[in-house]
Amino acid sequence: MVRYRRNFVPGGTYFFTVTLADRTSSALVENVTALRMAFRTARHERPFTIDAIVILPEHLHTVWTLPSDDSDFSARWKRIKASFTHRLVAAGVPVKRHRNGEYALWQRRFWEHTIRNDTDFERHVDYVHFNPVKHRLVNRACDWRYSSFHVYVRRGVLPADWAGEVDDPSMDFGERRE
Repeated sequence: MVRYRRNFVPGGTYFFTVTLADRTSSALVENVTALRMAFRTARHERPFTIDAIVILPEHLHTVWTLPSDDSDFSARWKRIKASFTHRLVAAGVPVKRHRNGEYALWQRRFWEHTIRNDTDFERHVDYVHFNPVKHRLVNRACDWRYSSFHVYVRRGVLPADWAGEVDDPSMDFGERRE
């Protein structure tokens, strides 16, 4: 069996996809305040910069930059997942368990990609911001409220009408078409 190896780069910038175990769930957007608090807790304990993020019903994408002397993104994800799960349980949200008693809210793993250069960074940030349009949750990126897209617009990095329609050919991020 091939073992998956993560690329740990101190001060690295990474793209992540993190998914709930139940792909039909909408727990992330229904409990976005708890998710934001989980991120705040993790960032307080072990700082990192969120360069871009989008929260969808059952998964999220984000780009992070870690401190120059730190490459441990796995511990941060473990903390975020645990904190979010415990906040839901404390709020009375039913959360399934595995046979061994562990909570079964999240998929055990996550997808990580080390950002290689400025072009790679821009493509992944664009992917993050376009994702709600790709999944046909909205027609325009500006219509999805759980996205750092709005921060990019406020800072003048992107225009408010960026990524207007799902079939716009200029929005090709190298993915297979469905």
